[in-house]
Amino acid sequence: EFEQMELEFFCEPGTDLEWFQYWRGFCRDWLISLGIKEDEMRLRDHDPAELAFYSKGTTDIEFLFPFGWGELWGIADRTDYDLSCHQKGSGRPLEYFDEETREKFIPHVVEPSAGCDRTILAIICEAYDEEELVDDKGKKDVRTVLRFVPRMAPIKAAIFPLLKKNGEQVRIAREIEKTLQPWMSVFYDETGAVGRRYRRQDEVGTPFCITVDFETLGENDASLKGTVTIRHRDSMKQERVAIEDLLHWLIARIR
Repeated sequence: EFEQMELEFFCEPGTDLEWFQYWRGFCRDWLISLGIKEDEMRLRDHDPAELAFYSKGTTDIEFLFPFGWGELWGIADRTDYDLSCHQKGSGRPLEYFDEETREKFIPHVVEPSAGCDRTILAIICEAYDEEELVDDKGKKDVRTVLRFVPRMAPIKAAIFPLLKKNGEQVRIAREIEKTLQPWMSVFYDETGAVGRRYRRQDEVGTPFCITVDFETLGENDASLKGTVTIRHRDSMKQERVAIEDLLHWLIARIR
């Protein structure tokens, strides 16, 4: 099933609890790398009464959804129960022969199991934010933004010409789009005011917006010719980057 992901990790008897602890940490760190905050996640160990009769230890990694705690990962030390049952049912030997120790044994299994759809839901819930902004005139506004970590964002960068009627800006923006497309998912937009374009990208979680403007053409400042404005989604701060450095600049921050 697409919604379920599992791994059967086979190990030597006597090392299974050590590997169980390793996979608990690995799965936790993996979720953190996707943008899940530690203070909205907990590792809940099953008490003896809750444990399956064949398990030495089981831990559920749970996330605090808006509707309450829900499981994302389950990590279980299943001992040699799985292969022992397969061996008994099939009548075929399933021992592993260790070339170094010259011993045979039935491998023990540590099984990390995760829900794919619920993990994606957790990432979206964690990323969603409504930020209150106040402009220079004291007017309040709410900015809806998905704060995905860049490598999880569906669109990595949006490319705008400042003015769609400016043919040179459009040409350069399209060239940037073609350069970036083989390396990442990008989106070209030339409709509406640039501020509205920024907001549209905030709502889908695009971490970087690239604007080709008059400075790119060297019209206002010759020293800025060949550079673009990059606007950061989370801070809304802007900086200038040379077009020739743009691909490497983005890859370094997305990966």
